[in-house]
Amino acid sequence: MRMQFWKKTVDDIYSDNPPHQPVAIELWKAVRRHNLTKRWLMKIIDEREKNLDDKAYRNIQELENYAENTQSSLLYLTLEILGIKDLHADHAASHIGKAQGIVTCLRATPYHGSRRRVFLPMDICMLHGVSQEDFLRKSQDRNVRDVVYDVASQAHLHLKHARSFHRSVPVKAFPAFLQTVALEDYLKKIQQVDFDLFHPSLQRKNTLLPLSLYIQSRRKRY
Repeated sequence: MRMQFWKKTVDDIYSDNPPHQPVAIELWKAVRRHNLTKRWLMKIIDEREKNLDDKAYRNIQELENYAENTQSSLLYLTLEILGIKDLHADHAASHIGKAQGIVTCLRATPYHGSRRRVFLPMDICMLHGVSQEDFLRKSQDRNVRDVVYDVASQAHLHLKHARSFHRSVPVKAFPAFLQTVALEDYLKKIQQVDFDLFHPSLQRKNTLLPLSLYIQSRRKRY
């Protein structure tokens, strides 16, 4: 019902007839002000609707598709708000969104595990002979760490691809991509603990992260 509500709400927003609901009204204002593309909003809703059953991803491609249709769609909308229409920026946004989705899946694994759920790609788990139960009991076996390494490596690869467009992306787009600082920070921390997804240090905040964001912003980098 929630998904149907938001589908109808988006349709009404683009018909200039938003419902009297605070979020919907603000979204309608943003759509009018920045001429936001309806497709990106609908992709977010449709993808979430497809994943309401909260099953594990069958493979890394399924996880990337989910990230593309949710995280990347948000970045495409952010670029539109910044007034940017650029193919290189779109390519970078696609890769950053996928990296964000993969890292979020990794970071959320301890939380989901406490509720007896595991969403990590099944194909990579099967490749290393790891079961969902291994993650539920917080196993630190080498093959479990190998699963985490493979998934984290895919996120790192997407960050690398995104940064390969650095010289071609308009500088005005960089604020939309500063989340790469937090993504890289997590990937470095997980490497430092030898891909032990349940290491206590991964649950601690990095108090220097705001400074890193400021430095990257001043350097006009992402």
